[in-house]
Amino acid sequence: MNEIFDDSTLTEVAHLVCGDESPLIHRKGYEIAAFFRRAGWDDVPEYDGTPRHKWALELLKERQEDGTDDAERAILRLANRLEYYAQQKEYHVTLKRLNEILVLDGRRIGEDGGQPVLVRCEAGFEDEVRQLPRVELKVSVTEVVSDPELAATVQLRLDEARTCDEHGAYTSAVIMLGSLLEGVLAHAAQVRAADVRMPKPLRKMGLNDFVDFAYENKWIEHDAKLASVLVRHYRNNVHPLAEQRTGHSPNGDTLHMCWSMVNAALNDLAATATASPVPSSPRAPADRGRGRNPVASAQRPTPASVARRRPGAGTTSTGV
Repeated sequence: MNEIFDDSTLTEVAHLVCGDESPLIHRKGYEIAAFFRRAGWDDVPEYDGTPRHKWALELLKERQEDGTDDAERAILRLANRLEYYAQQKEYHVTLKRLNEILVLDGRRIGEDGGQPVLVRCEAGFEDEVRQLPRVELKVSVTEVVSDPELAATVQLRLDEARTCDEHGAYTSAVIMLGSLLEGVLAHAAQVRAADVRMPKPLRKMGLNDFVDFAYENKWIEHDAKLASVLVRHYRNNVHPLAEQRTGHSPNGDTLHMCWSMVNAALNDLAATATASPVPSSPRAPADRGRGRNPVASAQRPTPASVARRRPGAGTTSTGV
């Protein structure tokens, strides 16, 4: 779904594109056209000499009325560091002003994988607004999960949680995050060498067990362990009766805290991913599940070896 911006928002965005105030980047007419092309617009017309702000604003409005996402593309290009080569001051000033504009329209600039993204927030003035959660990891999912199929599933959970957040489905988002967290911790328990043994068989462990196990093996830090209590609590709201007993449903603030915890845990798991993998079992296929040591089996006396050690057993007699 394309983002729809208020006309006043587009008016101010056009001012940032033109950059008439210092220290914003001043763009001439043909440079504005080039900016829109860098933002990913198709069929950008050549500048026709109209006052620059009026020309840029008309283009933004026309593209939005046409149902494209070009207005969003232009906004994200304003927030993209690639637009400010060796112009760090101009970048920070532009980003600050852009957020001051967008926050009145219920958006802010966030980051996902180092790239600018639009995230929903409570509409208001900049100093009054608390940003709602977003997927913001310092690492990629593949740095946490070595299994490609599981990594794809984890990424899907993140994407679905974000979709739930954007539509105000906070309970569903928290359930997605709880499922994701349990999955990555179970994966770590399966593939990493552990100094502390599992308290119970893997199939009988729950989220609380996995969190404690990861912390005891120093795969996650203490803050992630403590904060996981909140995720476990609200993840249980998958059962309506559990939510009824608590008398509270997750809201935007709840999700924000849960998301921060999940991010912290994933970052910790990536930072400790150098832990050596669990060594493969030395058991021979025929001995699996019976606790036999194949080396010991090879050394165990057999009737033939006993016979060879008896006096006179070193030679074989033949009949005539």
